[in-house]
Amino acid sequence: MAVLIAQAMPLGGLQPTYAAAAGGGDQAPIGEKLVLHVRNDDASAKTVTVATPGTVGGLAIADAAQVIPAGGDAFIPLKSTYRDPATGRAAVTYSAATSVTVAVLQLP
Repeated sequence: MAVLIAQAMPLGGLQPTYAAAAGGGDQAPIGEKLVLHVRNDDASAKTVTVATPGTVGGLAIADAAQVIPAGGDAFIPLKSTYRDPATGRAAVTYSAATSVTVAVLQLP
């Protein structure tokens, strides 16, 4: 698992640096103004899942899953709901990592 670093977006804009999605998943920081931008440059759709380790009334909260179409992208907010108590980060996995790139953006 790779640890992703947030890139601060200044008011003037940002050309982010993307990392290849790790086959075993990634860890991302969480926070109110953080988003995970996922780009899928493959010819088939991919599913990105962010683990939700919490419970409500003893019942597990469902993980967040986002299907990204071929050639598409998605923004996923990295809220405290996704905080893994062991790492303090969000655990992100991919149905397949081929041709998938990611960046964590910190909005102004």
